[in-house]
Amino acid sequence: MKIALIGYGKMGHAIEALAVDKGHTIVCTIDNPDEMEQKRALLSSADVAIEFTTPKTATTNLRLCIELGVPIVCGTTGWYADYYDIASLCTKRGGALLASSNFSIGMNIMFAINEKLAMLMDSHPEYHVDISETHHIHKLDAPSGTAITLREQIAAVSHGERSSAENIPIQSIREGEIAGIHTVRYDSEIDTLTITHEAHSRKGLAMGALLAAEFLAGKQGVFTMKDIL
Repeated sequence: MKIALIGYGKMGHAIEALAVDKGHTIVCTIDNPDEMEQKRALLSSADVAIEFTTPKTATTNLRLCIELGVPIVCGTTGWYADYYDIASLCTKRGGALLASSNFSIGMNIMFAINEKLAMLMDSHPEYHVDISETHHIHKLDAPSGTAITLREQIAAVSHGERSSAENIPIQSIREGEIAGIHTVRYDSEIDTLTITHEAHSRKGLAMGALLAAEFLAGKQGVFTMKDIL
């Protein structure tokens, strides 16, 4: 499989190493907006592109890939205000898109647990729910896309106060080189229940993104990690 990497920072390098080990070919790496046009022909030759950049550049990158007919896996967060416009464009153009706030297999299992737990806790309003997320100091968006996903999941299956995402607080902490820790906590006068996912490195994200790319190549449509798992 021929892969284009859009965003060639630590995540891009981690994905590259795994992809090469699995026998895939990296046809181009793009590390700044100017290179999107400079390497347009190489980008067009890819079976799939994997995008990990910044909230400011992601939407433009996604639009170009869809226009070029290149399936794209997007792991950038902070751009989701434009998600439905991009998904609509993808469908209209017959493209392929898989975007996720977190590609870690373990985190996606936590998403499933979080949704089920929220359903169970819906009949227990005496518990106050909150979310905390801790990441390295280089992370540009806060709260993290993963924390927002956790909050939206809870709100979607809840009634009363929890049915509004704005009523579910998120604490964002930036420390050192922490890969990512997410905790959902239900606290009451009698006890506290928590679920936590801690990433030990970027490798889990890279593995999930590559798995998504292998899934997406040759397809049309808008997908999520649920379609893979």
